[in-house]
Amino acid sequence: MDHLGVVLGGVPTTLLVTATCFGVGAVLGLVLVTGRRSGSVVVRGLSRTIIDLLRGIPPIVFLFIVFFGIGSGAIRLSPFVAAVIGLGLISAAHLAEIYRGSLLAVHRGQFEAAQALGLGRVTTYTRVVGPQAVRVAIPGMVTWAISLLKDSALVSTIGVAEIMSVTNQDARSSGSSLTPFVIAAAIYIALGSPLAYLSRYLERKLSLKGAR
Repeated sequence: MDHLGVVLGGVPTTLLVTATCFGVGAVLGLVLVTGRRSGSVVVRGLSRTIIDLLRGIPPIVFLFIVFFGIGSGAIRLSPFVAAVIGLGLISAAHLAEIYRGSLLAVHRGQFEAAQALGLGRVTTYTRVVGPQAVRVAIPGMVTWAISLLKDSALVSTIGVAEIMSVTNQDARSSGSSLTPFVIAAAIYIALGSPLAYLSRYLERKLSLKGAR
C-alpha cells in the first residue's frame, strides 16, 4: 500500500492549520502585549491573566473546550475553525510573551532617546524600538512556529484531516502499525527543518544588519 502517498495527503491541511493559527496568534499577540504594557493597571492585569490562562491550559484540553463545549452549543464550529480558534489563541499568548521579552531586551536608553526627541508612542515603537525588538523576537517566533507545527497533530482529535489523522486511518485500514507513523515522523522533520534553518539564517542576517 502507498503509505507515503496517503500520509502526504494530510500535509496541505497541516500547513494550512499551522500557518493560519500562527497568523492569528501573531496579530492577537500584539494586542495582548500592548495590554501588558498599558498604563492602566486593570488592562495590564486582564492581559496578564488571559496570557497566563492560555499558556497554562494544555492545547488538547483547550481544543476540546472550544469544539465540544463552545462549538456544540448555539454556535456551531467546524473542526477546522475550532482548531484555528483554539491553537490561534494559545499562539497569541505565547507570542505575546515572546514580544514582551524582545521589548525588554531593548535598552531603556532607546526609549529615553525617543522621548527626548519628542517622538510619539506609535513612532517610538514603529521606528525606534520595533526594529530592534524584531531582531530579538524572530528566533523565538520561528521556534514557536516549529512547536505549533508539531502541536497541529492534536487537531486530529476533533476531526481535522491533517497528517496525524490520515496516518491513523492508514494504520487501521492497512493493518500496519509502524510504517505510516515512521513516515509521518519523517515528514514532520522535513517540514520543521527548513524553519529551523530559516531561524538561524534570519538571526545571523539581522544581527549583522544591526551591527552596521
